[in-house]
Amino acid sequence: MPRFSVIVPARSVQGFLRACLDSVLEQSHRDVELIAVDDCSADATGAIIDEYARRDPRLTALHQRRPSGAGPSRNAGAALARGDYLLFLDGDDTLAPGALAAVDARLRACGEPDVLLWDHERMDVWERRRPSGDGAFLEAAGDAVFDAVQRPGVLGVEPAAWNRAVRREHWTGRGLAFADGPYEDVPYAYGSLLTAGRVATLDQVCVTWRERRRGSAVTTPGRHHFVAVERYEELFARLDGLVPGERDGEGAGDGLLPLRTVLHARMTDRLLAILDDPDRIVPADRAAFFRAASRCIRAHRPDGAPLPAALRSYRAYRSLHGAQVLRREVAKELRDRGEAAARTAFRRYYGLRLHTPLDADLVLYGARGNRAVTGNPYAVDRKAREIAPQLHGVWAVHQDAVDAVPAGADHVTVGSRRYWELLARATYLVTDGDFPGAAGRPGQICLQTHQGTPLKATGLDSHRYPGTPAGPGPGRALEHADQWDFCLSANQHSSEIWQRAYPSSYETLATGFPRNDRYATATAAEVRALRAAFGIRPGATAVLYAPTHRVRPDGAVPPLDVVRLAAALGPRFQLLVREHPYSGPHQGAHPRTAALQEEGAVLDVSGHPHIEDLCLAADALLCDFSSVLFDYAGLDRPIVVHTADWDAFRLTRGVYVDLLSGRPGDTPGVLAADEADIAGAFHSGRWDGPAAAALRAAFRERFCQYDDGLAAERVVRRVLLGEDDLLPLLPPGERRTAPSPRAAERAAARQDGATRTLTGPGAVVG
Repeated sequence: MPRFSVIVPARSVQGFLRACLDSVLEQSHRDVELIAVDDCSADATGAIIDEYARRDPRLTALHQRRPSGAGPSRNAGAALARGDYLLFLDGDDTLAPGALAAVDARLRACGEPDVLLWDHERMDVWERRRPSGDGAFLEAAGDAVFDAVQRPGVLGVEPAAWNRAVRREHWTGRGLAFADGPYEDVPYAYGSLLTAGRVATLDQVCVTWRERRRGSAVTTPGRHHFVAVERYEELFARLDGLVPGERDGEGAGDGLLPLRTVLHARMTDRLLAILDDPDRIVPADRAAFFRAASRCIRAHRPDGAPLPAALRSYRAYRSLHGAQVLRREVAKELRDRGEAAARTAFRRYYGLRLHTPLDADLVLYGARGNRAVTGNPYAVDRKAREIAPQLHGVWAVHQDAVDAVPAGADHVTVGSRRYWELLARATYLVTDGDFPGAAGRPGQICLQTHQGTPLKATGLDSHRYPGTPAGPGPGRALEHADQWDFCLSANQHSSEIWQRAYPSSYETLATGFPRNDRYATATAAEVRALRAAFGIRPGATAVLYAPTHRVRPDGAVPPLDVVRLAAALGPRFQLLVREHPYSGPHQGAHPRTAALQEEGAVLDVSGHPHIEDLCLAADALLCDFSSVLFDYAGLDRPIVVHTADWDAFRLTRGVYVDLLSGRPGDTPGVLAADEADIAGAFHSGRWDGPAAAALRAAFRERFCQYDDGLAAERVVRRVLLGEDDLLPLLPPGERRTAPSPRAAERAAARQDGATRTLTGPGAVVG
């Protein structure tokens, strides 16, 4: 029988669940069973639980048959528990390292109490941590073992599921359980203490509790918050019904007055906090909630307990609440006054147009900071023109990028009067970034396509790293995420990152990336045509060099010298150099670069708008830490990773995947430290050898999970046409991959041979 049973209810927390499960399974105290309960999650939460269960026999996976909520899920997990003590942990929270060892030591030192309370910390979306507020009581309690009557202040500890261990015999013997519905932890948290004969404390932070921005009952306004009043009514009824023997202390009567006093004060504070919170109680429900809360507070007020001034009448509450709101609004007005002075006439015009009807057939597209017509939005636009021709697509571009718009494509200049008009009236906004000034409006649908699978820290994760490029910052990114209705994912890895880095209420679509459809649909003729258009010599091995964006001081030496590499590779190879769109020119000042381009050893393709074309034309990819390697893996062609500044990059930018680990699924191919190492990989054949192919296959399986050539159609049908279900993914065995350049040349040779046979001397022509 294990020492601890940790029960984790989980619903749609794929972005946080791995950290939660790891925090339990990696504890130094190993005598633990982990029961993870999937509450019918719509995302990969259940699959992650099953993955961990296969790896570690200490984890038991339980899948609810129907959505039931956190309370019933915890109860279901507790019914399977075999441990001496039960601990509950939410799927987006974590145990502190060493927590179970400390809990075990404290339990043994104080003689196996019914309940052990510990401290916790709160963590917001910025990963800023602050103390719980329980520390003073826990410190004062020291090594004492007590019951609630002896220390009524124990009822002031946060009434939560995850800040205590409860002896399993106490759980079953006292009929403890979580309620069904919101505020489900109130009866458990207080009931575990009111019925306990022996309570101990541990003055140590054992849990990090993550504050959610969206998606929980607490952060969703509605009348379900009225349940909080019912929970406290039930709690006082239980307190009134305490009889001798239910708790190793006093029975009902005057001995419980201190408990009533503490519990009443705690209830009053919490119900008033709910009443004041606009994220819980909407203005239309405020009077009704006030009346329900006031009745409960008055009915259970102990003799002599003060009544808050706000509860004398609803008029008194409105007066006090209104004064608080007015103070906040005045402060906000002072902050905004400077910004208001800078608003343009067009922005005011935009505000007016937000009240005009939406155009049901209008789609506004944007890509690469609204300076290109490319990427996933471009692929969506092309597919929409094919299967939804009634939709009218318009590209938003800055004035300096108007020349990038293809002939015949409708476009609008960002900041112009027409831009604000379309931004206000378009039903669909499709972007891999954001539209400047967009406020969003009811009925408008915003699709975030993203620019690639994340390798570098992004969103809220990026603020921890000093090398993050200057930009709007994670706070602004979070504001944009609040406007998204959908975002796209090419693999489960991305889906988990999006949820953590951009926490909001959008729906993640497992569609694949639309721009990668071409890697499944391109023909041999297209591959040959692209190579010819780029000037790749027949028979040459074309290596696409696509480095990531780096913020480098002026005069800093790039990590890879293209001139030296071209010389080391020799005439059998051609380098296609594609600088990142956000970077400056690539080594343009080097005196040998122009000569190498004249000789054809280096082809500068940085100006080409579509990375997919370059990937299709190349025999191999040479990159460092650019997300293009995730896309290129879908072509099943060799990848060489230049690793020269990995350590510095990892520490300054943050990474999600250890490309240098050598583990299948992490490393996409050959690793090379410098120009000589890269050339050696190509000359020796390692770049395309069996070891590299095996790594590439595992990498492709992990990161090209949803890319099957149908991504754009999925997006158009689900987002722009409003179809309920996504087109199913093609099984891996049924997916097609565009032919490699060698295969394309062989196909052309076979075709030429067949043509000569049919038309040569002696041929029979029908």
